[in-house]
Amino acid sequence: MDVSQTPDLTQAIAALSQGFRRLKGIGNEGEAARDEIDFDEWDWEVGVGLYGEFRRAEADGDEAAMARLARWYDRQIARGLPPRQVNSTAPMLVLALLVERNPRPDWLAVVRDWADWLHTEMPKTEEGGYQHTVKERPNEGQLWDDTLVMAVLFIAQAGKLCARPDWVEDAHYQYLTHMRFLADRESGLFYHGWTFIGRHSYARALWARGNCWVTIAIPELFRICPPKGAVARFLREIYLTQVRALGALQNEDGLFHTLLDDPASPVEASGTAGIAYGILAGQREGLIGANADQIVARALPAILSRIDADGFLADVSDGTPMGDTLEFYRQIPNLPTPYGQALGSLFLMEYERAARG
Repeated sequence: MDVSQTPDLTQAIAALSQGFRRLKGIGNEGEAARDEIDFDEWDWEVGVGLYGEFRRAEADGDEAAMARLARWYDRQIARGLPPRQVNSTAPMLVLALLVERNPRPDWLAVVRDWADWLHTEMPKTEEGGYQHTVKERPNEGQLWDDTLVMAVLFIAQAGKLCARPDWVEDAHYQYLTHMRFLADRESGLFYHGWTFIGRHSYARALWARGNCWVTIAIPELFRICPPKGAVARFLREIYLTQVRALGALQNEDGLFHTLLDDPASPVEASGTAGIAYGILAGQREGLIGANADQIVARALPAILSRIDADGFLADVSDGTPMGDTLEFYRQIPNLPTPYGQALGSLFLMEYERAARG
């Protein structure tokens, strides 16, 4: 990769960061207020966005951005955190990463308490999987791709941070369980979800963003708390198989479709950025070589061309509950979202890092 041959990635990353901070209610009382992250919501969309902001600030050595994140967490903790479930766990990952940088006892107590709840009290499916319980519904008996990023990465980080090998082992078990029930053995890709009630995969949707969560989750686990032995080998092989399958489904214009195997479904920028980021992350962690470079090279101009003048990433599908029909996925509208900003930013940051060696 040669960063000198690409458009100004730094400018594009900054634009996505500004777009992220404009979404869902940035303060408007003077410059200082506008500079704050002022989301009222504590949930998965913001959690993924915060992760993108954290990794951007970490890569840039941006202590002002780290301070903004710290202030956001302090405000949220002071006002009282929401009921615990899978999606409300997503913001906890960045809090645990901040504690690693700044071991404040008050933050550490929140991390430890939430991780213990996740390990011991959160609803589980048959065979001990993390039931994808959300604020809208319990989703009894359901496993989703999303859970790996929204909750399992956090308990891996918390286990490392708190010297709790049982939490780390729980994270590894969740990966194995989700791979077992969500993988489509024929294609090498992943269904959006599985239910033990009736034992089926709903519409058998090979959903782009669901697949990107898997492409991201595997190398991010190696980054945060690397598995060893047979678990590491198993996850690497699953990851390689998925990436090979994805390469055959990417459009010439660089985008993937909302339904990966359905060219009539809408194109989807967040899934595309997430897949490309996951491939670069896999290269960073030594899971895959340069054989997947073409996917990344095609995705780069596709994502850059979809960042508008306000810094918003276009062609991002809205939050998507489990669908019983493929038509349900085709009808999800596109609009700017915090997770779309984050996935675009993660991809471009990782591309810039890899290009510069």
